[in-house]
Amino acid sequence: MKKIGTEIKTNGLFLKQEDYYKNLLRKIEAERAKVKLGGGENATAKHKAKGKLTARERVAKLIDVDSSFFELNTFAAYGMYEEYGGARSSGTIFGIGKIHQHECIIVANDATVKAGAWFPITCKKNLRAQEIAMENCLPLIYLVDSAGVFLPLQDEIFPDKEHFGRVFRNNAKISTMGIPQIAAIMGPCVAGGAYLPIMSDEALIVEGEGSVFLAGSHLVRAAIGEVIDNDSLGGARVQSNISGVTDYICKNDEECLKQIRSLVDKFPHQQKANFNRTKSAPPLFSEKEILGILPEDPIKIYETYELLARIVDNSELDEYKAGYGKTLITAYARIDGWAVGIVANQRAVVKTESGEMQVGGVIYSDSADKAARFIMNCNQRKIPLIFFQDVTGFMVGSRAEHGGIIKDGAKMVNAVANSVVPKITIIVGNSFGAGNYAMCGKAYDPRFIFAYPNAKISVMGGQQASSVLLDIKLKQLASSTALENKTFSDVDKKKLLSDIQRSYDEKSFPLYAAARLWIDEIINPAETRKIISASLSAVNNNPEMPEFKVGVIQV
Repeated sequence: MKKIGTEIKTNGLFLKQEDYYKNLLRKIEAERAKVKLGGGENATAKHKAKGKLTARERVAKLIDVDSSFFELNTFAAYGMYEEYGGARSSGTIFGIGKIHQHECIIVANDATVKAGAWFPITCKKNLRAQEIAMENCLPLIYLVDSAGVFLPLQDEIFPDKEHFGRVFRNNAKISTMGIPQIAAIMGPCVAGGAYLPIMSDEALIVEGEGSVFLAGSHLVRAAIGEVIDNDSLGGARVQSNISGVTDYICKNDEECLKQIRSLVDKFPHQQKANFNRTKSAPPLFSEKEILGILPEDPIKIYETYELLARIVDNSELDEYKAGYGKTLITAYARIDGWAVGIVANQRAVVKTESGEMQVGGVIYSDSADKAARFIMNCNQRKIPLIFFQDVTGFMVGSRAEHGGIIKDGAKMVNAVANSVVPKITIIVGNSFGAGNYAMCGKAYDPRFIFAYPNAKISVMGGQQASSVLLDIKLKQLASSTALENKTFSDVDKKKLLSDIQRSYDEKSFPLYAAARLWIDEIINPAETRKIISASLSAVNNNPEMPEFKVGVIQV
């Protein structure tokens, strides 16, 4: 066990970087506040005029008074569907909340956003909620208030494997796994969407507002000529007392939420994974200092040990192969008392025993080999893995190729892909190319994946990509009939490069990634310990762990 970290001098550079991150966080939190307004003041007023609570008010009343809601995918659909007026948070909120001390996934339609209609990204978000429930054996609570599929985009949500029907397929699979599902019909529940609550274990319905049917009154009239209103067709009393579709009638939202809490209170306390946890000890240095340690430009170097010293308990590590493969830090530590294995990109330039200087943030053959071995050790000992990504890729060039970088990189990727212990990924800065994969990007099934507000996620760095894209663009323009004999001045090229780089950077920014669910949430670096601890608490609910096998690895 060794102590890491040093007292940081709050000099000009530190203060400049801290101000940069604080401003960045202020901007992101301002956007988060807008997202949480849902459909806006007018839509909210109309919703509440019906005597209904908003989606966020429902969640707040459902969870334990002394607890907080661990919201995920808040920025889903951010900047998307603007031609339809946007869809804040995709018209659905979800996260983890405690109900009588049971950690549950709570999914709530926001009917102030396009009447809670499902956009393509709404479907993806609901599938993500179900995925987290299945991976971590967390009960699911659905608060349903939705007009169904957003019809102008039905072709992007209806027929494919990961589309709308997958949600109901998952309902069935989750039930088979023995994970409880409770659905509350607190508004419309139409067409295919009617299957979600009815495929849950138990369904509640709010009198006067809740309704559930395969076809609403307008469609029934158009299809078979029958004239009937929605309440008589599929309201609370019809579906509870005549059809037997729903199980509990509630007078209003408050009574419905109390009934859900009462049902959850009867759940048995399930067996835990029992990952090693002792009494928490704070780091020796303030987490808030992380904001002054990280550079404004993610390409610039910094000392990763200083970052970790403000996250791990007592600022202590048991570092594995400390003198070998130095561009990756592999270590055992504790975070808020939880025993974890850490794989972190070292962003400082390091010197090998042979005197070679290795670039920080780049994965070399020796560091890939070390990481693969460490990941296998953590799997043997059932220790969860935390990845701190700040990677610009694997080393390139003749020396690296002749040294077998592809083979060693494949070993690391194989170990990450076949890892059975829970993996949690924090994207600190860069997340480029194959480095994203090796450091447990979204494609490698991290239980949770978060990003700092200055993270960059792309196939390569902006400068390199922009240069390549500029060459392609110039060739395209030169081959155009209208511009056949045109020559491009340095000013023309500079403007094109600037436009290309701006577009590329926008698509690398974490808000773009969060909108498309490539990450679960953008987090404040000063809250890293809290976020990791909450994630580990969630994953600890699944006691089942398959046997660890790595398949064929070339040594």
